[in-house]
Formats: sequence, C-alpha cells, structure tokens
Amino acid sequence: MAENENAVAPAQETTEQAGGGEAAAAAAAAPEAESAPEEITYHAVEKDGQVTAIWEMQGRKHLRTIDPRSRQGQEILRLYTAEHGE
Repeated sequence: MAENENAVAPAQETTEQAGGGEAAAAAAAAPEAESAPEEITYHAVEKDGQVTAIWEMQGRKHLRTIDPRSRQGQEILRLYTAEHGE
C-alpha cells in the first residue's frame, strides 16, 4: 500500500470527537467557506511487508492510529486493494 493513499471518504467529526464544549460547537457551526478542512488520508505503516498500523492523517496532523486487524482497518485495506487491484 502506498504511503499517501485515500482508502475511504473523509471522516465526519462530531463535537464529541472535537473535545465537546463551546469551542467545538462553534467550530462545527462555522461556515466551510472560511477555512476548508484538509482532506483525511490513510497511511499504511509496513514492516517486513506486513501492514502493522494505519495512520489517519489530516494534512500533516496525525489524528489516530487504526489497528489493521480491526474491523475498520480491514475495511480500509479491503477498499484500497479493490481500487488498486493488488
């Protein structure tokens, strides 16, 4: 899997994920035209030819690490291989 591949559509952030509170609610209500968020991408971390982790990134910011053995990790890898025929 290439390092900078999109495997699924961008994730939707909720106020719970943003940390809750007034700042998160204000950020969620802000118009997109002012500051469009960067695209969410997924990066495979490989060791000895095996994917050991999947990093969810927004621009250069690391959002979270996904276990490739988890249901979501398997879905991301399955979508990538379906698109690229590897």
